[in-house]
Amino acid sequence: MTTPYSLTSALAAHIAQTIAAAKGWIGFDAFMAQALYTPGLGYYANDSTKFGAMPEAGSDFVTAPEMTPLFGQTLAAQVAQALQVTQTREVWEFGAGSGALALQLLETLAALGQPVQRYNIVDLSGSLRARQQHKLEKYADVVQWVSALPDTLQGVVVGNEVLDAMPVKLLARVNGVWYERGVVVGLPVFAWQDRPTELRPPLEIEGAHDYLTEIHPQAESFIRTLADKLTVGAAFLIDYGFPEHEYYHPQRHMGTVMCHLRHRSDPDPLSDVGLKDITAHVNFTGIALAAQEAGLNVLGYCTQARFLINCGIGPRLDAAPLAARVMAQRLIMEHEMGELFKVIGLYKGEPWPAIGFSHGDRTHTL
Repeated sequence: MTTPYSLTSALAAHIAQTIAAAKGWIGFDAFMAQALYTPGLGYYANDSTKFGAMPEAGSDFVTAPEMTPLFGQTLAAQVAQALQVTQTREVWEFGAGSGALALQLLETLAALGQPVQRYNIVDLSGSLRARQQHKLEKYADVVQWVSALPDTLQGVVVGNEVLDAMPVKLLARVNGVWYERGVVVGLPVFAWQDRPTELRPPLEIEGAHDYLTEIHPQAESFIRTLADKLTVGAAFLIDYGFPEHEYYHPQRHMGTVMCHLRHRSDPDPLSDVGLKDITAHVNFTGIALAAQEAGLNVLGYCTQARFLINCGIGPRLDAAPLAARVMAQRLIMEHEMGELFKVIGLYKGEPWPAIGFSHGDRTHTL
C-alpha cells in the first residue's frame, strides 16, 4: 500500500525532473497539471478517498451530488428537457467524481420516462473510474467510459466542478510589472519564481498595487474542443466563479487558487503535492466568449440557487425528511453554495427556453 509520504515524495521527484528538463522553471499551469493528473501519483490519479461529507472517512471535500441526491434529481429535469428539445438520447458527463451524479441522473431520467440510450463518462482518473463502475453497476448496459472524444458527439453535456480543476496560469503584477508566476525546485521542496511575460488578464486592473490573478487557457480550450465536436445538443456546467468584471476586480488581489485537504482549505499548492486538491475559480465570461467564438451559443447563466429553484427543487425539498432537507438547503442558501456557484448553459442548434434559466438569468452580466 502506498503511504502518503511515499506518494508525495515520488510525485515531487517526478515534478522536479520535469522542472530540471525545462531548465529549472515551469509555469504554474504545468505544475498544477502534474500535481493533479500524473498517472498513479497525481491527486486525481491516485487512490485517496477525495469525496465525502466528513474528514473521518479520509475525504477532502464534498460536492453537491455527494451532499444530497436532490441535486442530481433536480438537474435531471433540465437534462430531460434538453434531451427532448434537441431530440438526442445521450448524456456526456465530464469529471464524474464518485459516480453519484451519474446515478442520480440515470435513475431520475428513467423515472421521468426518458431513459438515455447511452451515458458517456469522460474522466482522467483511473481510480475514480473503478469507483464509478462499482456505483453504476446497475446501469452497466448504458454507461460507457471514454478516454478520447469521438470526432463528433450529440446529446447533453454535464459537468459539475470540472472547470475549477483545470490548470490555470498565474499572473502577478509586482511594482507595476507583469510576471508569470512559476515553480522552481526550492525549500522545502518547491518555491515560487516570477518571470517577465507579455501575458495579461483580459481586463486592465485598476490601480498600481501588487496583484495576483489567473488566466484560464486550458478551460477555454476545453470549451472550444466541445464546440468543435458537439453537432447538436446542449451543455450545463456548474462551478464556483464570477463574471469577468468581478473576477478581475481591483480588490481581488490575492487570486483564487485554493487547496483542499481533510475538509480544510489552504492557499499553498506547493506543499503536500498529490495529497490535496488544487482549484481556481471560473471566469464565466471567458467560458462564454470561448464558446461563442467556437460556434456554441449561451443558453443562460445564473446562480446555482436560481437554477435549482427553476428546475423544481422546492417541491422536492418540501417532500424530503427534515435531515435531508437541511443538508439540501445548502445548495441554495446564499451564504453556502447558492450564490457562489453558477450554472452556464450552452447549445448548438436553434435557441430554446431552458427551464433552468426561466427566472433570474444573468447572461447580461457576462
